[in-house]
Amino acid sequence: MGSVVAVDAGTTGVRALVVDETGQVVDLAYREITQHYPRPGWVEHDASEIWQAVVGTLHEVTARLDKAHTPVAAIGLTNQRETAVAWDRRTGRPLHRAIVWQDRRTAERCDELRAGGHLPLVRSRTGLVLDSYFSATKYAWMLGPGGIGAPSGDLALGTVDSWVLWNLTGGVAGGIFATDPTNAGRTLLFDIHEREWSEELCELFGVPLGALAEVRPSCGRFGSLHPDAVPGADALAGVPVSGIAGDQQAALFGQACFEPGMVKVTYGTGSFVLVNAGATCPEAPDGLLATIAWDLGEHGGPNGPVAYALEGSTFVSGAAIQWLRDGLGIIERSEDMGPLAESVPDSGGVAMVPAFTGLGSPWWDPRARGTITGLTRGAGRAQIARATVEAMAYQVRDMVDAMTTASGPVAQLRADGGAAAMGLLLQLQADQVRTAVVRPRSVESTALGAATLAGLATGVWGSLQDLGALWTLDVEHTPRTDRESADLLYAGWLRAVGRARDWGRP
Repeated sequence: MGSVVAVDAGTTGVRALVVDETGQVVDLAYREITQHYPRPGWVEHDASEIWQAVVGTLHEVTARLDKAHTPVAAIGLTNQRETAVAWDRRTGRPLHRAIVWQDRRTAERCDELRAGGHLPLVRSRTGLVLDSYFSATKYAWMLGPGGIGAPSGDLALGTVDSWVLWNLTGGVAGGIFATDPTNAGRTLLFDIHEREWSEELCELFGVPLGALAEVRPSCGRFGSLHPDAVPGADALAGVPVSGIAGDQQAALFGQACFEPGMVKVTYGTGSFVLVNAGATCPEAPDGLLATIAWDLGEHGGPNGPVAYALEGSTFVSGAAIQWLRDGLGIIERSEDMGPLAESVPDSGGVAMVPAFTGLGSPWWDPRARGTITGLTRGAGRAQIARATVEAMAYQVRDMVDAMTTASGPVAQLRADGGAAAMGLLLQLQADQVRTAVVRPRSVESTALGAATLAGLATGVWGSLQDLGALWTLDVEHTPRTDRESADLLYAGWLRAVGRARDWGRP
């Protein structure tokens, strides 16, 4: 059937990956994208730069596919989810910089809506909370203070997947303006029970329903690559775009968490824990989110097309490593983090709370700020690095503890993302969550999820059972420290969180 190409338009960069029929990543190209911080708490991307990074990475891998005479069966897309993009479908030009999911400029608006008594409606329809993390208040800000002005029939308000899909399928020459439920469900505008845009929520947030994308199943044909979209990528011309999912749901799918109760953690820019909740939408417990895991459409099989998930989301994880590299110069390369943190037996009492853009699950505190506490004269680079790795594990414990309270013990935690390469992190994680933490042979679960969704739609793989057989264990970490010692360390983290919370309130 040929290979599948996955485009992963992430927070810090864009990757194009080639996945063969055995589920192995056999080629990869990457382009970093610029992070813009126009004001404290504001985070933006240039949507045109994102698209050019997609073009560049696809051109690079396609050149090698052409040389090897490797056919491509399908293209899958995955993306940073809540980031808001506005563009003019007549000209193809972005109308404002994309407002990134980490951005906190609309925190006060969320406070106003909460004070107005709107949280129960939002929670019951969307499974989410009133937080500037999500897209709706970002769209409204663009239409108001952002200066876009009155909406027209050419206005497109979308997430990054819909922007990339529209350009891949022709842009102004007739591009497809669509998204899938995993992305639509992160906007605060989508009813995850009815699986459609909510007119009531659009009215509440002041977002025109007509500017939103058509919602289609995550697995199925969205359109074909336009011949002029990626110049020189002849091997991709006419190839169907057949799978779309937000990055965390794609990772759940790529980790083959197809049965209810299976859990994955992704250590990316932030850390995200998702548990498959089955075909019935769960009630979102305190501190967690209910979300659509995927919609397989006609390819759903006996379990039905739709699966739901409970999710915990933290905003800064791998981004803290980048800050130590680029902001403080403590490390030269991200790869240096693990060895430096392992060079000391503990953090020497140093605690790091990487709340650079507030705290996510289970705290949902947009005014929390990053702190480093417990510093002494004996603390140095290694202790700060160790404390940062420990913070990544503690944040995940925060979320797993909330899930355990809501739905029972976690039997196994499947780990992926760049930081999952650190054995120290996975061992600390196993000690804190008191269960096995396993890493598959490939930690590119997000891209694998997008690729396998697209491949399932086009017949590269025949069923979820076929995809489950592709998952291969690499390493397993089980708890080594006793529970009392782990809980004592965690209690120190919670004290530090208490210092960080509500710090940014005027």
